[in-house]
Amino acid sequence: MAEAEVKTESVGTVVVAGAANLAIAIAKLVAGLLSGSAAMLSEAAHSVADTTTELLLYLALRRGARPADPRHPFGYGKESYVWAFLAALFTFVAGAGFAITHGVTTILVHEHTGSYLVAYVVLAISFAIESVSLARAVRQVRGESRRWRTTPRRYLRLTADTTVKAVFLEDSAALIGLLIAAAGLTLSHLTGDELYDGVASILIGVLLLVVAAVLARSNISLLVGRAVSERTHRQIEQELAQLPTVDRVDTLMTMFLGPEDILVAAKVDFRDDATGAEIEAASDEAERRLTGRFPEIAYVFLDPTRSRGTGRRARTTQDEPGRSVDQGA
Repeated sequence: MAEAEVKTESVGTVVVAGAANLAIAIAKLVAGLLSGSAAMLSEAAHSVADTTTELLLYLALRRGARPADPRHPFGYGKESYVWAFLAALFTFVAGAGFAITHGVTTILVHEHTGSYLVAYVVLAISFAIESVSLARAVRQVRGESRRWRTTPRRYLRLTADTTVKAVFLEDSAALIGLLIAAAGLTLSHLTGDELYDGVASILIGVLLLVVAAVLARSNISLLVGRAVSERTHRQIEQELAQLPTVDRVDTLMTMFLGPEDILVAAKVDFRDDATGAEIEAASDEAERRLTGRFPEIAYVFLDPTRSRGTGRRARTTQDEPGRSVDQGA
């Protein structure tokens, strides 16, 4: 799948999710005001937060896709993580904050006015719409996982495309939140005690906190400069080591410059009898091999270096003790 196609699919996923969340937010707000349900109003805040998040993610995709220029020679890919991080913060502050605060207030006040019927209807419709949005996100996750030759679960955990990850997690959380709201609403309806409605609202807030924390952590890691996974790292190292004029790969470093851009830099020990022309040819062949196997690799920099002793294992920043080996898709 070409890079442009991947970005177009990501934009489509975000747009579908944003439109669905906007429609659901309005319906939930009306239902919450008519039914007086704290959980329903928390779900409205949840959908408002998700809608704003989708707008920020759309901005992240557009801003991050701008081409490189003299002031930004590696492009603007990392800017997408800035906007995605702001989206996670908004979910944390607006969605979770409102849900927890409103839930506590409901438990303390114990008041309810309005009809439950409209809330039940909106919950059912919202669940159906959110399911459609999640189905699109799942379809893209499966397609991307096949492209990376990995499982959907591993892809979600390690992907550098945080927009797809955000939509998947938010839609999944939305469905869980709807079930929690329905349970709280039903128990309050049956018992006449607003405690259950308030607890449901708080649980929805906690759910949003978890999603926001996961997305914020992922974006911070990518902003700092995350490497590819250990498996991809080994594959890149093997491709370089198999070049006929290479004795050993001494140091290999990688970094995500954006959702679809990877930088590769390596110190390579070429054979002592290799000529300058052979080293140049090997460098060109290395770039052809790597970009052919991994189309996401945008830059390859090789630094010829002297041997530091036979049998010495290649040094890599991902081999340091205490560091996670799974750092990229």
